[in-house]
Amino acid sequence: NKMKKYLILSAITILGLTSCVQKSYTRKVTLLLDVSGNKNIKSVGIRGENKPFSWNEDVTMEVVVKDSLYKKTFEINTGRLCTEVKFTVNDTFELQDQENRKIYFSKNGETIYKAKFNNL
Repeated sequence: NKMKKYLILSAITILGLTSCVQKSYTRKVTLLLDVSGNKNIKSVGIRGENKPFSWNEDVTMEVVVKDSLYKKTFEINTGRLCTEVKFTVNDTFELQDQENRKIYFSKNGETIYKAKFNNL
């Protein structure tokens, strides 16, 4: 009787663990960053927790309007609902001692996230 309960409990645990695996989807994301008001801009980038980003080095953003608007479009294959990032200007992180930005992925189509540097 104890063995039967143990087997049933084990089966329930295994089923519970395998049902937690989320299906992953390819998400297209465009990040738009307003850096107006910053002086002597040499580089604008993003750091974050999931590929294509890392917290160790910048992923460079493209110039849309020099010293004003930058953008980065990428695709991510994930089962997560969001990712966390921070922008950089001249290798300096924004939002020092504040929470990371959370970018929630659109379920349909492209996610477009607009931000102003160092401003939540």
